[in-house]
Amino acid sequence: MQALARGDGRPVIRLGFTATKRIGGAVERNRAKRRLREAARALAPHCALAGCDYVFIARGGVIARPWPRLLDDVKTALIRLAADLGAPSGEASPPPSDPGHPASHAKRQS
Repeated sequence: MQALARGDGRPVIRLGFTATKRIGGAVERNRAKRRLREAARALAPHCALAGCDYVFIARGGVIARPWPRLLDDVKTALIRLAADLGAPSGEASPPPSDPGHPASHAKRQS
């Protein structure tokens, strides 16, 4: 998941969802995005920062992950990103240490 503070003063939370072909065929990609969309619908109003854009990137396990665990994963990611975006400039927590992980290249702005 990635997040960006828009800085336009509007308190709207915008969400986007994506799944690459590595997830599987169209049916699997759509199922993964539907699950993420529903989890975000339930959790974003409570855990996401207003005025930010979030992009949910489906990973391989999202389809088979039990629903309570998926909700917990999404909630944890939203809280962590909110903390990173709310941190003073230069004090955001470091990205994952795996250089091959897309989130390690994510740009986070405060």
